[in-house]
Amino acid sequence: MSNLFSISVLLTRNVDASENDSISLCFAGGLFYKASESNLQYVTSTTFLLLTYAKYLGSNGGVARCGGSTVTAESLIAQAKKQVDYILGDNPARMSYMVGFGNRYPQHVHHRGSSVPSIHAHPNRISCNDGFQFLYSSSPNPNVLVGAIIGGPDNRDNFADDRNNYQQSEPATYINAPFVGALAFFSAKN
Repeated sequence: MSNLFSISVLLTRNVDASENDSISLCFAGGLFYKASESNLQYVTSTTFLLLTYAKYLGSNGGVARCGGSTVTAESLIAQAKKQVDYILGDNPARMSYMVGFGNRYPQHVHHRGSSVPSIHAHPNRISCNDGFQFLYSSSPNPNVLVGAIIGGPDNRDNFADDRNNYQQSEPATYINAPFVGALAFFSAKN
């Protein structure tokens, strides 16, 4: 059985796959959980793969069977939608993990350009070493990194909005890129 198919079977059955695929499926709020550091990289990638597989199934009969398990394109799409919705704020914390999206989103992003004041607010040069005072500050980021998806909550849906907790507050292209694919999929559906 292929890894993607076995993961999709487990996801649609909503069981704990930790013994099989090292993915603890869906903690309390419904988010997939793989690792403590930057978990949303796994969530966005898995979501994108589920949608890709759903599209494949949709154009090839719409169903995959293995033993007593059946996976439909619709069930994969529904599971992927839950992940997207969680990231965008439909979660126990009612927080969007996409910076600048919704009413509540991370304010202390682990990102130098976002945490250093603009040239208008601080016209003097800020050297690399001088920038650490802003990075380690407890003040919200002066520059909102709109659209960045950060590492996300822990395995209990907890999120420390702390710039120094890079595991949860650091954005990365490998988190955002697959999420763009998922958003494009759902945008095309509307």
